[in-house]
Amino acid sequence: MSAQDWKRIRSELDERGFARLPGLLDTRETAALRPLFTEDKPFRSHVVMQRHGYGQGSYKYFAYPLPQRVADMRHHTYAELAPLANQWMERMGKAERFPDRHDDYLAACHQAGQVRPTPLLLAYGPGDYNRLHQDLYGEMHFPIQLVVMLSAPDAYSGGAFVLTEARPRMQSRAEAIMLDEGEGLLFAVNQRPVPGKRGFFRVTMRHGVSTVKAGHRQTLGVIFHDAR
Repeated sequence: MSAQDWKRIRSELDERGFARLPGLLDTRETAALRPLFTEDKPFRSHVVMQRHGYGQGSYKYFAYPLPQRVADMRHHTYAELAPLANQWMERMGKAERFPDRHDDYLAACHQAGQVRPTPLLLAYGPGDYNRLHQDLYGEMHFPIQLVVMLSAPDAYSGGAFVLTEARPRMQSRAEAIMLDEGEGLLFAVNQRPVPGKRGFFRVTMRHGVSTVKAGHRQTLGVIFHDAR
C-alpha cells in the first residue's frame, strides 16, 4: 500500500463527503485479490444482488481471519479516520465516539452483537449495477467507508461509482466517479455534517454503481463496523 496524504484526504472528506486515494494498492496487490472471488474458503457468504432487489451482480463477504492486506488496510485507515469521525459526531450532536484503535472499536461492535466481518469483494459483468444504498448492518456504524478498484480501466466500460447527497429542502446532488486500478475512494456511509448559517446540519449520503456496459468490474469494499 502506498503512503497517502492523510491531511489532504481528511480535508476533502470533510468538505465534499468523499476523497480519492490514488495508488492505494499496486498492480501486484490487485492481481492477488481479484482471483479470490472464484474461491469459497475466504468468504462467509455470497450474495446475488438480483435475488434481493439490490441490482445485478454479486458480492462475497470475507470470513475472519481476513486476508492480511485487507486487515492491515482496514486497521490503518480506521486509525487515520477516527479523529474526523469523532468531529462529525460532535458537529451532528451525536453522543457516539470512536476509539483510536480499530481493534477496540471491533470489540465494541462484537459486544453489541455485531460479530460478522463486512469487508467484501464485488463483481459486475455486462448489464450489472448496484442500486443506491447505505451499508449500516446494525445500530453501530462507522460514518466513513472505503472502496478500492481492482480492475484496470480497459477491463470494462460504464460502471461508475455513484454517490448522492440529499440536503434538507433541496434536490439531491450526484457524483459519478471513475477509479483507476488500485485507487481507493473514501466516502460518507450515512450522514455527515455540513456548515450552514445556524451551525451544522446533516446531509444524507447514498452510494451505488451505474450499469456496466461491457467487460468485468471488480472492487474491494472495506467497511469498518461489523454486522449482526
